[in-house]
Amino acid sequence: MLDIWQRPERIGIDFHTYFAAATVGLQQGWPHIYDQALVAAVQERLVSRELSQPFLSPPTVAWLVVPLTFFSYWVAYAVWALFTFASLAVALAWSGVSAGMSRWIAVVAALSPWWGAVHAVSLGQVVPLVAAGVVVGWRLLRDDRDIAAGIALSVIFLKPNTAIIVPFALVVAGRYRAFASWLAMGGVLALIAILLMGVQGISAYVNELRAPLPIGADALTLHGAWDVTGVVALALRILIVGAVLATAFKLRGSPGMVVPLAVVGSLLISPYLHASDLCMLAAAAWIVWEERPDTAWRVALPAGWVLASPYVWLATHSPGLNRWPTIELIFLAVLGLMAWRPLTSAADLRTRAPA
Repeated sequence: MLDIWQRPERIGIDFHTYFAAATVGLQQGWPHIYDQALVAAVQERLVSRELSQPFLSPPTVAWLVVPLTFFSYWVAYAVWALFTFASLAVALAWSGVSAGMSRWIAVVAALSPWWGAVHAVSLGQVVPLVAAGVVVGWRLLRDDRDIAAGIALSVIFLKPNTAIIVPFALVVAGRYRAFASWLAMGGVLALIAILLMGVQGISAYVNELRAPLPIGADALTLHGAWDVTGVVALALRILIVGAVLATAFKLRGSPGMVVPLAVVGSLLISPYLHASDLCMLAAAAWIVWEERPDTAWRVALPAGWVLASPYVWLATHSPGLNRWPTIELIFLAVLGLMAWRPLTSAADLRTRAPA
C-alpha cells in the first residue's frame, strides 16, 4: 500500500505492456507482438496517461495475460495483482518446513520488502510468479519429487534472467530428472512459440534482445554497481557461474541450498534487472531461513528484509539500487563458504543430508 501511495503514476506499468502485447497478439497476430509501434498504440488507447514502454518479455508472458483481455483494463490489472501476490504468498506458506511462529514470520517478512513483492505487484510485474515457482520447486526437490519440481521451475521461462542458473546448478548437483522435466517444458513452450509466431515473430524477439537496454535497466547489474564492462564484466560473470556450479556440486547430497545459491548467482550475472526483480532475492533469503535455523541466519536475514522495507526506503535509509549487487555478492560468498567448510553441527547435517 505504501508503494501505491508513494508512486501512483506507475501503478500497473508493466502489466500495461503485457496487456497491450496480448491485445496485439489477439487482434494482429502473434508474430506482431514485438512490433513496438503496435504495442505503443494499444498502450495509448488503454491508459493514455500511463507511460508506454516496449514489450521485451518472452511471449509466454503475453499468452498468460490473454484471459484477462476480456475484462476492462483496470479490472484485469486488479485480478492480475491479486493473482501474482496470492501465488507467491500461497507458495511460501505451503512450501515452508519450519513450524510455529517462525514459519509465519518468515512468510510475512519475505512478502514485505519495498524492493520485492509489494513493488513488483504494484507494477504488475510477472516476477512474483517466478519467485513462487522457484519456492515450490525447492520444496518439491526436498521431497524428492524431481519431475514435479522441474515443471514448477518452468516458470523461469517467464523471466529467465532472474533465475536461469537454477536448472543448470541442479544438473551439477545430480538432480537430472528435475533438469530434464524443466528442459522438456521449455521445449514445449518453444514449439508453441514457433507454431504461433513463426520465423518472423521469433526473429523480431531476438532483435529486441539485441537492442540497447532501456534506461535504468542496469542499476542492479555489475555495470551499475561497479562500472565494469566488456572483458572484465564477462570474466566476472564466468567466475560467478563457475563458483555457483562448483558449490552446487559440493552440495549435491541435498538441493536445499543449491536453489538460493543459484538464484543469487543469476541475479548477479544478469545483463539487466529492475527493482522489482529483487523479489527473487527475498525468495532466496526465505529459502535460506527455512534451511538454516541457526541464530546467526535468523538475525541476519530479517535485518536484510528491514533494509528493503518501505519504512526504511521512505526514510531514505535504504541502500540505493546499485548497492544491492554488493549485498548479493556478500550473500553468495557466505553461502559458498558455508557449503565448503567441514560439517560441524546438526544443522549442517540436516542441510546436506537428503530430504
